[in-house]
Amino acid sequence: GTGACRYNFGGIGGYSNIDTKASSFKKSSRISYALTNRIFRHRVLASYSTGMMPNGFAVTFAGSLRYSKEGYVDGTFFNAAAYYLSIDKKINDRHLLSFTGFGAPISQGRQGPAVQEAYSLAGTNYYNPYWGYQNGEKRNAHVSTTHRPMTMLSHHFKISDESRLTSTAYFTFGKSGLSNLNWFDAKDPRPDYYKYLPSYYASDPTLSAQFFQQQYAWENDVNTRQINWDQLYFANSKNLYTVANANGISGNTVEGLRSKYIVEDVRTDIRSGGFNSVFNSRIKNVFLSAGINANLYKSMNFKVLEDLLGGEFWLDYDQFALQTASNLTTEQNNLDVQNKLIQKGDRFGFDYDLNVNKAEGWGQAEYSWKKWDTYAGFSISGISMWRTGNVRNGKFPTTSEGESERLKFFNYALKAGGVYKITGRHYLSFNAASMTRAPECRNVFVSPRTRNDIVNGVGNEEIGTVDLSYYLRLSQLKIRITGYYSQINNQVWARRFYHDDYRNNVNYIITGMNETHEGFEFGAEYKIGASATITAAFGQGRFFWSNRPKAYVTLDNSAQVLAEGKTVYMQNYNLGNMPQTAGSLGFKWTGKKYWFAGTNASYIGNLFVEANPDRRTESAVANFVVSDPQWSQILDQQRLKPNLLIDFYGGKSFRMKKGLINWNINISNGLNNTGIATVAIEQLRYDPATINKWPPKYSYLMGFNYFTMVAYTF
Repeated sequence: GTGACRYNFGGIGGYSNIDTKASSFKKSSRISYALTNRIFRHRVLASYSTGMMPNGFAVTFAGSLRYSKEGYVDGTFFNAAAYYLSIDKKINDRHLLSFTGFGAPISQGRQGPAVQEAYSLAGTNYYNPYWGYQNGEKRNAHVSTTHRPMTMLSHHFKISDESRLTSTAYFTFGKSGLSNLNWFDAKDPRPDYYKYLPSYYASDPTLSAQFFQQQYAWENDVNTRQINWDQLYFANSKNLYTVANANGISGNTVEGLRSKYIVEDVRTDIRSGGFNSVFNSRIKNVFLSAGINANLYKSMNFKVLEDLLGGEFWLDYDQFALQTASNLTTEQNNLDVQNKLIQKGDRFGFDYDLNVNKAEGWGQAEYSWKKWDTYAGFSISGISMWRTGNVRNGKFPTTSEGESERLKFFNYALKAGGVYKITGRHYLSFNAASMTRAPECRNVFVSPRTRNDIVNGVGNEEIGTVDLSYYLRLSQLKIRITGYYSQINNQVWARRFYHDDYRNNVNYIITGMNETHEGFEFGAEYKIGASATITAAFGQGRFFWSNRPKAYVTLDNSAQVLAEGKTVYMQNYNLGNMPQTAGSLGFKWTGKKYWFAGTNASYIGNLFVEANPDRRTESAVANFVVSDPQWSQILDQQRLKPNLLIDFYGGKSFRMKKGLINWNINISNGLNNTGIATVAIEQLRYDPATINKWPPKYSYLMGFNYFTMVAYTF
């Protein structure tokens, strides 16, 4: 929660501070190797620190590699590196310059959520619809690639023994992409598409033969339940096509294999830089902190063609616009280069930038008495954000290219709190904060991929939070009990999904959404002698929508407004994908000769499926009365079953003549509980007449898994 922070204002979720200075590390070298069966299999890491040398320099660098040909889930893989370099130069006793640079290039084959029917037919809760065999090798269609290096140059100024000024200029850049299948005038290639599942035929008795045939295929034929790459290549190899006026050149006729299926990479590349300066000073019983910061951020959003899958070109058309086309140019994604032939590496589809500039000033004072420690702080900031379209789209020729209106937000934040020392072993602490926060830039536009239109009524989020804690500190026993309440109002909830009735994508935007988070937490630690410790923790909360906000619904490929001011009856529905009850009980033993071992049992309960807001509207139940079974099927929110996890860990240290060897092992989910859903989401598309047509999608926690590492420090 909120609290006193000497590096920035902080937030309702707390704050993190990581010291990256090379001079903060003592002289040492370390190498380690880890083996695991999680998302990666192998990891090697090496680091070296010089400590502060006589010439005033200190250097620390580290590098690691992580790899798996296939992770815990079929069809996934992981290739990653990481690097870190920090160089300090001590100019004199008052001035220190510090440079830090780090990054982590990662390529990962992803796992996709699926409906429970697919998991059951595949015989495992780790079925992954994102892969299929190509030439006998598993190929994943959803591959994420990320590399966003960060560089920082800091000046540490010791003004006096009681005062410090730290100023940092920073810059980060790089790319993040997620590949995906795309198709045009062709069957959906996703193996778990609802029309390919046996349940699609179950409601019609005349289709019983197809039901059993599809069920048998799903259970026995890998090419049915996984992507059929060979079929995609075959379809492309037969699609001879003639393009007139190709690339916008009159009379330019091109004939070739037009790909029906491709692999595209959806990119979000960034450039961001800024400046941050923090002043700290102690004046008797008062500790003052203050800072200013400014940041310029740009995200570049576009698609790149990654693989033509045997074809010779792809046409830069919008297949959904063809269904609502009012003229021959509506389907063109780029009006300035019509009938554009896309080759591998070309940008296509959409191309826009999101820009966010921010400036902030903040301050905090801490004061200590004999019985009280108190603090108070404030922050004021200004944010401007806008969209820049880089192509002129055929659907919105006048509002897709160029800069949008610049939205400006002024924000404030106030916080205060303190600790009351009842005795030297009993404490009470109190924290409270009130603040406003600008919405996410991607949520303020109706459809950032296609146009500059801004969501009506978008404004600052309003946040209030308070918590009260009791602490007990005895020689053998430590206890903390905390109660908290947080209210987050006027949020924007935005999603985009395919709507079968309109045969088009729709933008579903909710404004004025309120959330409430309330509950209590308990933690305890008890030492049994000098070698054993028992720990216990419990949290009980309620996290829910706390009002009835309004929805604004538009077609993605036209200016048509489907609904405006539509009441969404989400009040008292629980937020999904987070346990609202959690507890743990642990035991740790520390033995002679540097042995240690322990176990931890965790309970997870009151976990709810994330609800689809459109199912909680008047139109969703317009054809039913309360006594109809469909009424509750549409409106009720699914509660997932509670689960128990058992984890084990242990290790030993060995002192050598030169250095120290550490070995440890962690075993998670030792009971191999494979039924714990970590993601559970109602699909946004639904049919009130057939509620189970698009059931929720799930992802499951890994079963039995381990991580073991040996490290040598010298």
